[in-house]
Amino acid sequence: MTQWLSKLLDRASEYFAHRKGLLPLVGILLVFINLVLAIFLPAGSMLVTSNLFLHLGIIVALFGLMLSWAL
Repeated sequence: MTQWLSKLLDRASEYFAHRKGLLPLVGILLVFINLVLAIFLPAGSMLVTSNLFLHLGIIVALFGLMLSWAL
């Protein structure tokens, strides 16, 4: 099990080392999707009240910034 995870992390770090801005860009896109959903969906919708894409976008963007700084 640990060898599978080690290989996965090795491939992921190799992939993101050449694409340092990809994860922050995806995070910004998720925040924008949350804004669009908040504008067009009704106020009582679960996606609007939970701000799911906003939270995911911030987490992905911060993780991407930390990962790009480490690589």
